[in-house]
Amino acid sequence: MADSVDSKYRAPALEKGLAVLELLAGAREPMSLNAISRQLKRSVSELFRMIQVLEFRGYLEVSNSGEGYVLTNKLFALGMARAPTKDLLDVALPVMHRLTTKIGQSCHLVVASGDQMVVVARVEAPGDLGFSVRIGYRRALLASTSGLVLYAFQVDLMRAEWKSRLSAGVAKSDWVKFERAGHAARKAGFVKLPSHAVQGVIDLSAPVYQSGGVVAALTTPYVKTSRSLSEEETVAMIVLAAQEISEELSLGNRPLDLT
Repeated sequence: MADSVDSKYRAPALEKGLAVLELLAGAREPMSLNAISRQLKRSVSELFRMIQVLEFRGYLEVSNSGEGYVLTNKLFALGMARAPTKDLLDVALPVMHRLTTKIGQSCHLVVASGDQMVVVARVEAPGDLGFSVRIGYRRALLASTSGLVLYAFQVDLMRAEWKSRLSAGVAKSDWVKFERAGHAARKAGFVKLPSHAVQGVIDLSAPVYQSGGVVAALTTPYVKTSRSLSEEETVAMIVLAAQEISEELSLGNRPLDLT
């Protein structure tokens, strides 16, 4: 009876597709169609159309060397797209408004989406002068201060998963530099770096946590003016604001609202 129930809910085509994805996820090198066929103990003709569909839908691609198939970042992007945006914004925006009043600078909130960071909220600087980043702005995680925060402060297991995704195709020297910056960030508790995009702007950023993991980076594009606080005073307030958001998220034990 159990066997008949199991078979009733089987989806052979889906199972084959998942088997291909799981195999490639664990592969250290690109795999040819023949190699995939041997590993899964299925015929080439049985897998050919399945792999074509997965490639067309963007889940896998031919490697740069042309020697076989590799996974793309699409599965990673689908997972990371489940950012707890609504509940996070409910908590963060009041804190962000208080922060901008104190520091006289704008701030924005960033989450990860695939191999990129995306700005999901911002609060303008008070007064007539200031610099801000628009909502929806995207940039590679590896080429942004907020992206460094999102990576550096993850728990070890998650950071290892991100590394396997993000380091592919990156020059070894660039990845070593990124990792060193992450180590320094964890030691300091925040990140302070010249903006990757705008000269004269210093990005100050701190992690926001929920359920033990980093869900966002709270970032200020710091601009020195005659009335601005020092960088040290400003980043200290950003860290406190990020901690306040994290504590409220934890206190409320808010479920992730994915709508």
